[in-house]
Amino acid sequence: MDGFTLLRVRLTPKGGRNALIKREGDTLHARVTAPPVEGAANKALIALLSDALDIPKSRIALQSGAMSRDKVVRIEGCDAATLEERIQAALKT
Repeated sequence: MDGFTLLRVRLTPKGGRNALIKREGDTLHARVTAPPVEGAANKALIALLSDALDIPKSRIALQSGAMSRDKVVRIEGCDAATLEERIQAALKT
């Protein structure tokens, strides 16, 4: 699979647990336990997305929003339909 998909994420750092919370419009809400210091929350978000969506960390990168709660994540090698299925499955667990 070539190409990439962009995913909008609203991240809550120091959120008590690492979890995907809900999907609101085209934005996925997530929380991580890591604080927003020295990229720790961003790294935790990538790890969370990798585990929850079964995508290697090497294929996930921040496109924009490194210093913001609202981020755009670039996911390589996963089309939008497959990504949406994995998000819905992860939200149900």
